[in-house]
Amino acid sequence: MTKLAALSTLLLAATVLPAAAQVSDGKVKIGILNDQSGVYADFGGRWSFEAAKMAVEDYGGKVLDAPIEVVNADHQNKPDVASNIARQWYDTEQVDSIMELTTSSVALAVQGLSKEKKKVTITTGAATVELTGKQCSPYGFHWAYDTHALAVGTGGALVKQGGDTWFFLTADYAFGYSLEEQTSNFVKANGGQVLGSVRHPLSTTDYSSFLLQAQSSGAKVIGMANAGLDTANAVKQAAEFGIVQGGQRLAALLFTLAEVHGLGLEAAQGLSLTEGFYWDRDDESRAFSQKFFERTQRMPNMIQAGTYSAVTQYLKAIEKAGTDETEAVSKALHEMPVEDVFARGGKVGANGRMIYDMYLMEVKTPAESTKPWDYYKVLATVPGAEAYIDPAKSGCSLVATQ
Repeated sequence: MTKLAALSTLLLAATVLPAAAQVSDGKVKIGILNDQSGVYADFGGRWSFEAAKMAVEDYGGKVLDAPIEVVNADHQNKPDVASNIARQWYDTEQVDSIMELTTSSVALAVQGLSKEKKKVTITTGAATVELTGKQCSPYGFHWAYDTHALAVGTGGALVKQGGDTWFFLTADYAFGYSLEEQTSNFVKANGGQVLGSVRHPLSTTDYSSFLLQAQSSGAKVIGMANAGLDTANAVKQAAEFGIVQGGQRLAALLFTLAEVHGLGLEAAQGLSLTEGFYWDRDDESRAFSQKFFERTQRMPNMIQAGTYSAVTQYLKAIEKAGTDETEAVSKALHEMPVEDVFARGGKVGANGRMIYDMYLMEVKTPAESTKPWDYYKVLATVPGAEAYIDPAKSGCSLVATQ
């Protein structure tokens, strides 16, 4: 009878065990790791941290009855710094997942470490297709955009409009190489030519010699395979050289609303670019963005809105899995559709790539802009199936191929 009573007590305890017991350490902890002081500080920066906190608040602050905490750090665009922070977060601070990860070299390093530690990463800030290609991870997800999507969006539109000769101004690291390669392939596949390229150091301030080479190439389009302040500074200096006035066109291959705002419409007008989100797209995006504006005094770009989406989807996956255990959460992330203010009808491929529609934009002239942050004309929607590489062709070892 004593054994029976003891068993009954254990069974009763199991039935009333709080859901938080399914959460390691009784808390879900998310780390936002990105550039907060350098060339990409506006691109994602502390604004992505605010987006993550906003997602947690909108979710109710808890998942499976466990509190949710968001921490952040500046990786300074250095893979070794990022890896050290990530390792400390995992080993001593009980961080469950790391997100954002601006800069491709950083994202690759942290995703590799997270694979070893069996932790989820959701990248919104880096672009290289290698994250879901040869260096894919069963716990790694790529959310907001990648170099292939940018190449299809911006590159494809300009080739169709007659911009069939290109010269690239490329940031000298993994992201720049990948973006140049992807766009070059797309230009050539559509009958265009690449006349040359030049590489510049990350965060350089003098683009004179690089722009002179681009100008003298005679290419119809100068593709800027860089981002953040690098692109902004190159655009400013291109104006000083009269490059656009001379008949050449500038293609900002990775430029977002944040950088357009920093540059101003006078300098940015006419630029072609591709983003996965625009605040003024519809009533839902306007309502979300106004709420973001009230806490940050700025409208979100695709990195910040993408971070909001990634955090929200991660929490939904924990809810669906009934645990924050990595294998179960990763399985749920692969299975669940993505339907939110950021992505409509999104789906996650077997390689971890979230596939959703992208938008080809043109920056308005000052005369066309009718209100604050009214910067874009949406020229076309690029379907997700066109924008992103078929997972079966991505080179990811996780994808079954015929």
